[in-house]
Amino acid sequence: MLFWGRAVTNGLPFPAVIAALEAAGEPTRLRILALLSEVELTVTELTAILGQSQPRVSRHLKLLVEAGLVERHREGAWAFFRRAEGEGVPELTAAIVGRLDAGDANIDADRRRLAEVRDERAAQATQYFARHAEEWDRIRSKHVPESRVEAAILEILGQTHIETLLDVGTGTGRMLEVLAPKATRAVGIDNSPAMLAVARANLERAQVRNVQLRQGDIYALAPAETRFSLIVIHQVLHFLDDPARALREATRLLAPGGRLLVIDLAPHADERLRSEFNHRRLGFAPEELANQMREAGLDGIRVRALKPLAGEGDVLTVMLWLGRDSRIQTDAPFPHTTVEVA
Repeated sequence: MLFWGRAVTNGLPFPAVIAALEAAGEPTRLRILALLSEVELTVTELTAILGQSQPRVSRHLKLLVEAGLVERHREGAWAFFRRAEGEGVPELTAAIVGRLDAGDANIDADRRRLAEVRDERAAQATQYFARHAEEWDRIRSKHVPESRVEAAILEILGQTHIETLLDVGTGTGRMLEVLAPKATRAVGIDNSPAMLAVARANLERAQVRNVQLRQGDIYALAPAETRFSLIVIHQVLHFLDDPARALREATRLLAPGGRLLVIDLAPHADERLRSEFNHRRLGFAPEELANQMREAGLDGIRVRALKPLAGEGDVLTVMLWLGRDSRIQTDAPFPHTTVEVA
């Protein structure tokens, strides 16, 4: 079915169409939908942009959420709102927003005020990052350069398109900056609202638009019906008291044939990472984590070690583990675990 020149995958029940049009068919709510198509926003931010009272904005959002046009999720003490995505009513909403005149005076004014909100977010994130930059720089300086790590990540993943990406413990959002452009849809999860604010500012600065950020627990990531074709856990497991449990939880969310990529440190003896930066584990042996991934239900494990090169100094080795969900349908046997050194 076509709706204003855009393909809509499935027909919608008459009541659902009426409810969606009624929800969208009010000036302020239509402005809200246009804004939430650009970026996730809080009630406070929408209030500042629209110049309306918080109770009024909250009432509009409630109606949009109930009609399935907008999604709401909590992040610490805040609630963020975003235009709903997917098939059905969200497609209808996207078609409506897509037909708005970008030069309309109301839309143009809203976007100017949205730019001010984004600038304020970026300033707050910069302040937070500045307070912790020395700590992060000290951690990064202890292992092989991030440029080598990111190049190895892209190499081991290959050119395969990523349908759905999940970055667990997203931190500053760097993995999403690197990988989300190769994905149809991406989600970043972190338990720290402060870090999510940094990630949100970084991704907006990099103009990465296909990402949702969520506060979440690494041991309870998402409902069982959610599935991802690639899940990345980058420099997170060494903070955990039960890495195997985190691997099992991540594997639970893989689509059949999906891949799990873990990046972490090789075994080392730098106790300062434990005392100063709260590392619970001083790295992982290649077979230790490979075995835990197999026990979680993965197969075809590839392991790569990035050892320091001449001129990089006495820094720690970074390891990459890539496993695949064993439910993939294929006639070819999976390879045994392979270990690469670079």
